[in-house]
Amino acid sequence: MKAVVYREFGGPEGLEITDVPEPRVGPDWVKIAVRAVSVNPVDWKLAGGHLDALLETHFPSIPGWDVAGVVESVGPAVRRLAPGDEVYGYVRKDTIHGGTYAEKVAAPLRTVTLKPKNMDFTQAAAVPLAGLTAYQTLIHDLQVSSGDTVLVHAAAGGVGSFAVQIAVAQGARVIGTASEKNHDYLKSLGAIPVTYGDGLVERVREIAPDGVDAVLDLIGGDALTDSPALLSKKSAGRLVSVTNPLVKELGGIMGDVHPDVTDLDAITKLVEAGKITVDLSAVYPLEQVAQAWSENMAGHTRGKIVLTVN
Repeated sequence: MKAVVYREFGGPEGLEITDVPEPRVGPDWVKIAVRAVSVNPVDWKLAGGHLDALLETHFPSIPGWDVAGVVESVGPAVRRLAPGDEVYGYVRKDTIHGGTYAEKVAAPLRTVTLKPKNMDFTQAAAVPLAGLTAYQTLIHDLQVSSGDTVLVHAAAGGVGSFAVQIAVAQGARVIGTASEKNHDYLKSLGAIPVTYGDGLVERVREIAPDGVDAVLDLIGGDALTDSPALLSKKSAGRLVSVTNPLVKELGGIMGDVHPDVTDLDAITKLVEAGKITVDLSAVYPLEQVAQAWSENMAGHTRGKIVLTVN
């Protein structure tokens, strides 16, 4: 089968399209004929060796954790899914080797579920990792509920745009930081936009004079260090960052994301109810993976970049 591989740590220039053996399917795994995958910063960070201290990589390695496609076969212990099912998932495994940038991928059953009926494969592929990051940090870590005022840093990005929509769906008032060119976009998602940079605390306090109830940081830097001053007195410590462990020294917690079918099914319900949409900034064929990575690495992407496979 055709797949993207890298044979050593490096940048987009080290990616190649080649033939590799089809993956094996364990008792509680499924084999998926891949239709689309999305590009996430973790993909090129892993390929660059930046996370080598955390996750073991076996070369040659196929990148990618997000997938949307059709179940081709299932292991003998699988009952929840069947061949022909249209699925999507966050296919994170214990080591880095057999990723989703391929014509077929073997996925543990715990990582995949039926995709939203109102999304095509290209849209669905953009959801799992970013959507789960937003959902798990907002719902489980920050416990956002109706009536809360929530501040989302980097609200126009891949994770941020999901976070805004999930918080709005919870009944929260959402303030989102973004560059001015993305303010109209945030308004369309239901957020109140504010600009990054000097004076951020004052700008947010104009909107929420007593402070906000919760902060989700997706960018780090000054936005993170400014965040404790933006929380109301009753909400001290209700701060999550997915970018920098410094958040723990500021009284908050370090967020993470993990495959969870129950959470992904909850996101599916929000999508099918029209409460979550996906903004695709670019769609490329798999053969243009290097261009897609270079664009994502530039750091100015609004929404998500997706690669089509079959």
